[in-house]
Amino acid sequence: MRLNHPNGGHRPPGTSRARRSAALGLSVVALAAGASATGTAPATAHPKAAPAAAPDCSAAYRIQQKLSNGTTWSMCWRFESKSGLVLEKVSYQPPGEARSIRVLNSAKLAQIHVPYDDGSNEYNDITDYNFGAGLVNMTPAECPGGTIKTVKVPDAYNSENPNVKGLCTTTRARGHAYRMQTDSGKVYQSQGKDLLVYTVNKVSWYEYITEWRFADDGTVSMNVGATGSLSPFDYDAGDGRGWPIGKGAKAYSTSHNHNVFWRLDFGLDGSSKNKVEQYDSVVSPPAAGGQAPTNKTTRTPVTKELAGDAKNMRWWRVVSTTGKNKDGHPRSYEIVPGVSSKYPGRAFTRHDVYFTQYNKCEQYANNNLRLCAPRHPTAVDKWVNGQALTHPVAWVNVGFHHVARDEDQQPMPVHWQGFSIAPRDVTAMNPLTPRALVGENGRPPTES
Repeated sequence: MRLNHPNGGHRPPGTSRARRSAALGLSVVALAAGASATGTAPATAHPKAAPAAAPDCSAAYRIQQKLSNGTTWSMCWRFESKSGLVLEKVSYQPPGEARSIRVLNSAKLAQIHVPYDDGSNEYNDITDYNFGAGLVNMTPAECPGGTIKTVKVPDAYNSENPNVKGLCTTTRARGHAYRMQTDSGKVYQSQGKDLLVYTVNKVSWYEYITEWRFADDGTVSMNVGATGSLSPFDYDAGDGRGWPIGKGAKAYSTSHNHNVFWRLDFGLDGSSKNKVEQYDSVVSPPAAGGQAPTNKTTRTPVTKELAGDAKNMRWWRVVSTTGKNKDGHPRSYEIVPGVSSKYPGRAFTRHDVYFTQYNKCEQYANNNLRLCAPRHPTAVDKWVNGQALTHPVAWVNVGFHHVARDEDQQPMPVHWQGFSIAPRDVTAMNPLTPRALVGENGRPPTES
């Protein structure tokens, strides 16, 4: 399915072809705290409520939500015509922590690159087609139990009415957060809850749902869901680069990739001076006399910019240099890759993750529009040039190869792609630990 962009002459009626400069703008109200809970919440290990963190922005720019177990997420946000929603100063305060813990300085989409299998076209939906300017109104049914905020969209297609009811903030149950049954039959269980922040942006025939999930256990999940319609203009001759849609084998919808990039500027414990580490594990056959194979895990400090590839038993974490949990372990967040179809057709899409030294001009994974100088490289692969990594920015690339199917009509079901960052030693114990188990930190006791 070829994206139906304005330059192709098939843009839906009523949308503007104008491409003005991307001014920043927003108009929001705060998300009320204390949404109702579903499921069974754990007994908190620390009954005293922690003091609220000092606000990082005015109420109009703030999202703050206290979940049913006592975890509070807070952040600021703004809106731009390219990336759309930009989250800033993202902080997490689990029960028992005296103050909020900063996780991210900022987070946003950095590109949606869409090349077609037949080589006819490739699109950069973020930078070429003003992804953010395509924000659409949502109905209350699309934001169950939540609030839809009004956003003043810069460079809106409908310039006469740039105010769009387009940002949903709500909470949602996700199922078991944990379950543990003791030898005596006692069951400890909790149903998890997430804060969801999401928008819908229309780029021609596609409608992208950009979702940010903030879990009560400190995990952050970033997902993009593509839905809308198959383009009626993008069909090939059935040469193996498409799939027959409709009666018989006459109309072959052209296959294509969605290569989505996220840009994460970490600021753990309020400092940008974070470290990056890579972990690799190697499994070896049983040693002489051994009963099972062995597995050795090696830590490699990433001290210079890196273009990294996901492999079996490989992972990365970003580590605080200023904060530790109550066990004395440095706080960190682990990058948890999602399922990806990596696209080798362009140099900037050939790696799964990039760690670059912060540069305010480097905002988009390719076709970068904010150049420091005329000769500054315009894609993330060129920014990895051996510079020391003292203020790391992570660029995460998740690909999806869309081979259409009959079920994609009509409308097209959402297909998701994304990844997570998971807390590693941010707290000394599970932040959802029930009161009866707060003493079990370290080697678990043996039940009599």
